[in-house]
Amino acid sequence: MPTIETDEHKALRTAVSALGKRHGRAYDREALWSEAAKLGYLGVNLPEEYGGGGGGIAELSIVLEELGAAGAPLLMMIVSPAICGTVIARFGTESQKRDWLPALADGTRTMAFGITEPDAGSNSHRISTTARRDGADWLLTGRKVFVSGVDIADATLIVGRTEDSRTGRLKPCLFIVPRDAPGFGRRHIEMELNAQEKQFELTLDDVRLPAEALVGGGPSHAFGSGGEDAGLLQLFAGLNPERIMTAAFAIGMGRYALSQAITYAKDRTVWNTPIGAHQAIAHPLAQAHIDLELARLMMQKAAYLYDEGDDAGAGEAANMAKYAAGEACVQAVDQAVHTLGGNGLTREFGIASLITAARVARIAPVSREMILNYVSHQTLGLPKSY
Repeated sequence: MPTIETDEHKALRTAVSALGKRHGRAYDREALWSEAAKLGYLGVNLPEEYGGGGGGIAELSIVLEELGAAGAPLLMMIVSPAICGTVIARFGTESQKRDWLPALADGTRTMAFGITEPDAGSNSHRISTTARRDGADWLLTGRKVFVSGVDIADATLIVGRTEDSRTGRLKPCLFIVPRDAPGFGRRHIEMELNAQEKQFELTLDDVRLPAEALVGGGPSHAFGSGGEDAGLLQLFAGLNPERIMTAAFAIGMGRYALSQAITYAKDRTVWNTPIGAHQAIAHPLAQAHIDLELARLMMQKAAYLYDEGDDAGAGEAANMAKYAAGEACVQAVDQAVHTLGGNGLTREFGIASLITAARVARIAPVSREMILNYVSHQTLGLPKSY
C-alpha cells in the first residue's frame, strides 16, 4: 500500500478543507451537508453508475477528517454513505441500489443505522430484534438505542435476526425501515454532547415490511449477496467502514483542538515570551501531533485494505485505527484545554465542548476494551476471557 498520499488525495484534502473553513465552527449542518453533496463529497465512495464518485472509504475518510479539522464535522457521514451506502452498494438488490444510492450520494436522502440494543451491549450475538415471516412480508420486533439522526433520516438500516436464530444459529439480517412505518417509534435520548445530530431509542412493534425491505432480498445465492443468509457478511461490510470513519472523525477533532492550542501558544505571551517556547507546553503538543499522525497512518492502511477487498485484513486494521485515533483525540483535546488554561473552558475557543465529544471516540461504536479483546484473540491468538 502507498504510504504517501496521491496527488488526487492531496487535492481532495485541500478542497474539502477550504469548504470546512468557509462554514467554520458555527456551521449549519443542513447547509454544509447540501453543499458537500453538490460538490460530490458525500457520495465519493459510492459507485459511479449510481451517481457516486467511484472512490472508496479512503476518499470518504479524507472528507470527514478535513471537515472535522475545520471544526465542522458531519457525523452522519459515518452512517449514511459509509455504513448504509456501502452495505447497499455491495449487497443490495438492483432495485435497492437504484432507489437509495443516487439519493445518498446527492444528499437528498439520508439513512440511519440501528444495531446497539439495551441488553446486548457489545455482544452482537445477543441481539434480540427479530424478524418473522408473515406471508410475503416480514414483521420486525425489538429495541435499539443510541441511534444517530433518526429524526433527519428517511429510513433506518436495522440489524435484526431471523427467528430461528433463537435456537443458537446466528443469522443476522438487515432491513430498510422507513421513518414513517407503522409501529416504528422513537424517543429522543438527552445527551451531554454538543452535537447537532440527536440520539434516539427505537421501538419496533411488529413493524410490517415488504419482502424488498430485506437487504439483498431472499435467501443467499451463487453470488453470496442474498439477504436472509448473508446478513453476517453484510454486517461486517458495514462495521469496518464505521470504525475507519470513526477514526477519521476523531483525528479531525483532535487536529482542530491541536490547531487552536498551537495558535494560542504562539500568541499568548507571559514575561515577554510566547508560552509555546516552553517545553512544558511545546512537548505535549508535539506528542499530540505525532500520535494523530500515527493514527492517520493506520486509518489509511485500514481504508486501503478495505477498498482492495481484504475484509479480514481491514477488520484488524480498522479496529486498530479506531483505537489509536480515539486515544490520540482524547489526549489532543486534553492538552489543548490545558494549554489555554481558563480560556480552554470558554465558548470563544470551542474546545471545552470537545472534552465530552472526544470521549465518544473511545467508547463508540465499540469500546477500547473490546478492541483490545479483538486484537488479543484474533491477532495474538490468546485465549478468550469470555
